[in-house]
Amino acid sequence: MDLNLSGKRVMVGGSTAGIGKAIAQAFAQEGANITLIARDQAKLESTQNELPNKKQDHHILVADYCHPESLRDIALEYCAKHQVDILINNTGGPSPGQAHEALGKDYMIAFQQHLICNQYLAQAVIPKMKSEEYGRIINIISTSVRQPIPNLGISNTIRGAVASWSKTISNELGPFGITVNNILPGATMTGRLEGLIQSKSKSSGKSLDEVSKEMQSKIPAGRFAEPHEVANAVLFLASEKASYINGVNLPIDGGRLDCI
Repeated sequence: MDLNLSGKRVMVGGSTAGIGKAIAQAFAQEGANITLIARDQAKLESTQNELPNKKQDHHILVADYCHPESLRDIALEYCAKHQVDILINNTGGPSPGQAHEALGKDYMIAFQQHLICNQYLAQAVIPKMKSEEYGRIINIISTSVRQPIPNLGISNTIRGAVASWSKTISNELGPFGITVNNILPGATMTGRLEGLIQSKSKSSGKSLDEVSKEMQSKIPAGRFAEPHEVANAVLFLASEKASYINGVNLPIDGGRLDCI
């Protein structure tokens, strides 16, 4: 299937590792021009050098999601000079823990890193998307939007807020040819999942292998996802083939969710 993504400018957050990096690589393979965002310049440059490059124009933006106002300024300056056709909002999730035990400041930090940063990046790209009457905004969230995940209290809360924000702006931007959708990855083989397995191992006294097998036993597919499998779904939602899909939450979870 020709997704017709060649020449598109794709801005990808959290793109030096895990799902974000896989998304950037997948779009580059399709001929898109990639703008990588992350806080570590060395990792950004390394990732940029790894991207497929068929005379494409890949860029990096050094920005820290812990500083939303700085991210906003960097994005606005960049988008004043470049047309971004596709925005992938993606950043690492909050630390594990019980929702009722979390401090208010922890919720505020997570809210800023996810919803506020998403908002600022969207505000930077939307004006030119409107003028082109075309755009895609895809947010990488979590299956916790549909079904809370134990011991991820802050993440469950913040992801739900991002999903509601996304649905709201999908209604606002639909008339301009801009779609806004969410990808809900299940357990995906990334550094974050490895960290969660380590945390569960420590708290339960079980080995890493025991915890891993226990988690996989709850997934009908019987395994964790690979980052490129999430990226494939993002490619489709970003393409013209998905022009009538707007405001949805798409789980990529191997069937783990109990609800539909």
